[in-house]
Amino acid sequence: MVLDAASLDVVEEVTVVGGAAFPYVPGLLAFRELPSVLAALEKLRSTPDLLVCDGYGVAHPRRAGLAVHLGVLTGVPCFGVAKSPFLYDCQESGPERGDTRPLLDGDEVVGRAVRTRSGVKPVFVSVGGGIGLDNACAHTLRLTPRYRLPETTRRADHLSRRVLREAGAVRHNAAHG
Repeated sequence: MVLDAASLDVVEEVTVVGGAAFPYVPGLLAFRELPSVLAALEKLRSTPDLLVCDGYGVAHPRRAGLAVHLGVLTGVPCFGVAKSPFLYDCQESGPERGDTRPLLDGDEVVGRAVRTRSGVKPVFVSVGGGIGLDNACAHTLRLTPRYRLPETTRRADHLSRRVLREAGAVRHNAAHG
């Protein structure tokens, strides 16, 4: 899903349908998700200027979450926005949109909790490569004008659910047709 940064309008969307070749293993999401993400990126007519992952970058036990892998493999600036703090210490950020708190591994800042909606749980931003944490947090706020999660993640989730429903209907109709 490619969005225009200013308007958040969909510029282009592509999908890849297939099974995961790597099993679900906590902490190794990149190995499961990367083949499909790279296949989708190859189908795009143009290269995005920035990639936003539903997951982590350096805020990962090995400092190599999905956003790091994707940034290295594509050379495109990349960061992750996760729904939970995974393993790291984080004090609750203030209650207002834009309030932040560091995500810490001991004394090391590995990301930041960012409140994208007043009174709603924060998201957890970490860099993957080619972008600084301040800039990644600013992009996160620009991508969340109405909802907790970035529009990139929200719309990609909706698209994938629609494609799965349609694929299920096609399989159902073929089996019963």
